[in-house]
Amino acid sequence: MQPEKFSIRSRIKSFAFAIDGIRRFIYREHNARIHAAATIAVIIVARVVGVSYMEAVALTIVVAAVWVTEMLNTCVEKLCDLVTLERHPEIKFIKDLAAGAVLVAAIAAVITGLFIFIPKLFL
Repeated sequence: MQPEKFSIRSRIKSFAFAIDGIRRFIYREHNARIHAAATIAVIIVARVVGVSYMEAVALTIVVAAVWVTEMLNTCVEKLCDLVTLERHPEIKFIKDLAAGAVLVAAIAAVITGLFIFIPKLFL
């Protein structure tokens, strides 16, 4: 089987599919809207307090990590639900583990935000 040849048209389609996935994720998932609100709040506070370039990089990385883990968690949950809607201990473990990944990313983001924003707001 020959590999698919590079095509600008197929790359544009890939971006369109990805953007549609993000759009549908935000419209369909409550947690995505919570992350969107938190992301907007972080951007506003970062602008108001005047974060440095490296602080902006750190905030971008942790915010992106939360978004990525939440999207992957949603994928895992949807795939598990396609496998079975019955309660199964291994499916529960898989879903809980994926949710735990989101929690770890969110905690890291909050800690990073505290390190950056507390000195600028209160010290």
